Amino acid sequence: MNRSELVAALADRAEVTRKDADAVLAAFADIVGDVVSKGDEKVTIPGFLTFERTKRAARTARNPQTGEPIQIPEGFSVKVSAGSKLKEAAKGK
Repeated sequence: MNRSELVAALADRAEVTRKDADAVLAAFADIVGDVVSKGDEKVTIPGFLTFERTKRAARTARNPQTGEPIQIPEGFSVKVSAGSKLKEAAKGK
């Protein structure tokens, strides 16, 4: 399902216009991005998803073309965890 299909499904399910559904989806994405970029709290939708920023330590890796070791500096990543209801849905229940 791509974004336009998701917006259409949201609009149908919530009985709103596609424009309104798209605005809500865009606002949700902006809010999650803002919270994750700050890194001081998680975004949790109970039973569905949790978004949080994680710190990645500096490490040594290898250039796949030359095999030469390279240093990768520390940085941040995003962890998305599935909630219990989403896990049950994935099992087909």
